[in-house]
Amino acid sequence: MPLIHGLGLRVWVASVMPRRLTAMRPESSTLTRPAHPLSPARTMASLLHQIQHQNVTIATPLPLDSGQILPSVTIAWQSYGALNADKSNAVLVCHALTGDQYVASDHPGTGKPGWWARMVGPGKPIDTDRFHVICTNVLGSCMGSSGPATPDAATGAPLGMAFPVITITDMVRAQAMLLDHLGIARLHAVVGGSMGGMQTLAWAATYPERLASALVIASAARHSAQNIAFHEVGRQAIMADPDWQEGQYYSSARAPTKGLAVARMAAHITYLSEEGLTEKFGRRCRRAISRASVSTPISRSNPI
Repeated sequence: MPLIHGLGLRVWVASVMPRRLTAMRPESSTLTRPAHPLSPARTMASLLHQIQHQNVTIATPLPLDSGQILPSVTIAWQSYGALNADKSNAVLVCHALTGDQYVASDHPGTGKPGWWARMVGPGKPIDTDRFHVICTNVLGSCMGSSGPATPDAATGAPLGMAFPVITITDMVRAQAMLLDHLGIARLHAVVGGSMGGMQTLAWAATYPERLASALVIASAARHSAQNIAFHEVGRQAIMADPDWQEGQYYSSARAPTKGLAVARMAAHITYLSEEGLTEKFGRRCRRAISRASVSTPISRSNPI
């Protein structure tokens, strides 16, 4: 059911995965593999920095909601399917917090299929036989777009904590800059779930004239106080890791991976429904017990 219908814009909000939008042939952009094999011993940051992503640097200043200005913006992206002659069949897919631009391509770091490969492809819900599908890496990420890993123009060292605080709308403005660079004035649709859904809503609010439809999945227009509190717990977990190094860990052999793991554990609690929480943490025995063991007395040497 449309949530908004006006100004030629239709917005759908879905609490679960949509079955069909209509389907796509992957014509992924060229990806350059690392020059040297990636060793499991390398830190996550080092591994990601070795990957050469398809990107473009746009030498146009980007004003941020914080009041700061990025003098130029680098945006990494992947595209699938052919853009038609009048450039009217473009669909922008917005990724979630831990996603990236490899929506339907094998990930260059892990080798795993794209995070939405079951939804994006020929004959699939988002159809590249009909649509030219674009997925950008959000501003502030570590997968090729401008972010803390971007070198400082003066020193050449990663910006780290000097990179400005950004908002969802800043991410959307950067995506709009890429579309301008590609000559795409209006999108057939914008689609996203979770943080991607927030970007989709921001698109509808900021550039209603630039999209025909928006599909928002499992998302919201803003975080609740509880969401913000959980995120603060996650940030504190990362910063409490001895390998945090005040955020300047890019040139180090150490990275705050343990703190990040705890942060993700806390975050996953917020993603689960009551049913999901019961499935993972419910008060029931986890180990299957055979008929023979049921009749066996419980002791210290034979615990359940």
